[in-house]
Amino acid sequence: MRGFVVSGRGRLVGHRRPQAPDSYRYEVAHKHFSPNVDELVALNRQGAEGFDAGELQVAPTRELAVVGCMDSRMDTFKILGLQPGEAHIIRNAGGVITDDVIRSLVISQRFLGTREIILVHHSDCGLERVSEDMFKAEMEAELGLKPWWALESFSDPYADTSQSIQRLLATPFIKYKDHISGFVYDVTDGLLHPVD
Repeated sequence: MRGFVVSGRGRLVGHRRPQAPDSYRYEVAHKHFSPNVDELVALNRQGAEGFDAGELQVAPTRELAVVGCMDSRMDTFKILGLQPGEAHIIRNAGGVITDDVIRSLVISQRFLGTREIILVHHSDCGLERVSEDMFKAEMEAELGLKPWWALESFSDPYADTSQSIQRLLATPFIKYKDHISGFVYDVTDGLLHPVD
């Protein structure tokens, strides 16, 4: 399947030749995003009827920060049985500990009172199928510029979660390190599995 270039408004603007194996590339399988922005705004208006969370405090009541993957199959609040206002949820590709995640955790701890950090990685992560070197070579060929940031691909979500815990323990910027734990969420059965 050929890849599509999609504009910020979800419109197809042309084709591009695939430059990497389909083994790790997710292709756009349709011509427009669904729902579109107007539908999302309408859904927001429906969902806001009876809104009762306007009195929630900014600081999370459970003093908890959760770092997880941006995977669309993961509803972090539901996975952990949390309600809005109880935790900070920080998400990125892979749920890895990057400089920006550390920045967010520092703000969460020092300004908003969180004391516990939970990492939630998951099975069947897209980053398990990506070659870091191939990705960077593709970007350099396409843009004439190699990314200065790491993609953070991995083959084992348990080992990667453990590595992320070690990054948190090693950085001097994380003030509260006594309660850091990691889990791998199984996308096939909805269960969390602890990482030692």
